[in-house]
Amino acid sequence: MLRSQIERPPHAGAAPVRQGILPVKVIASTLRKGNIVDLDGRLYVVLSAENIHPGKGTPVTQLDLRRISDGTKVSQRYKTTEQVERAHVEDRDFQYLYSDGDGTHFMNMETYDQVTVAQDVIGDQANYLQPEMKVTLSLHEGTAVAIQLPQRVVFEVTETEPTVKGQTASSSYKPAILSNGMRTMVPPHVAPGTRIVIMTADGSYVERAKG
Repeated sequence: MLRSQIERPPHAGAAPVRQGILPVKVIASTLRKGNIVDLDGRLYVVLSAENIHPGKGTPVTQLDLRRISDGTKVSQRYKTTEQVERAHVEDRDFQYLYSDGDGTHFMNMETYDQVTVAQDVIGDQANYLQPEMKVTLSLHEGTAVAIQLPQRVVFEVTETEPTVKGQTASSSYKPAILSNGMRTMVPPHVAPGTRIVIMTADGSYVERAKG
């Protein structure tokens, strides 16, 4: 491919514009997990974004990033009002099908086309995937670069300590193992066989599942 097809000569002081990427400048404090940013001509997916407000000094935004081209992880810190280039990606709804040695497979909810997503894009979030779960994939030039799961999912508690007489819901939580193999902390009254709601952001307990 000719250079002119993938990169236009930048104007003085301007960043290069690559085909398929429409970066827009946003304030650092607005970035969220799953966003794609363009740093020095390379695309990174935001793994976590935290706005820090020290007692004294300037508020900053701490970003943990993964470079899409090779998976390298980096951290960046910006003033919360500093501008960062956010790359344009298409967010599409997909349904989880299955996982195998080739990756994790999803189906487009509108076209029924299937895509395979690399394991490093899914990461630890694979623990929360359930048959027919609806997710949002961020696509860049047809390749999935980030995934967004539902905020809450339901799993069954398979193992946990028995309730001790006299314990109340306000007592300290106890460790439990869920049907997906993950560990979390649950209230004392939760017993094996109980279906509970957990947050996909951190695996924390929310409530007993209704119904």
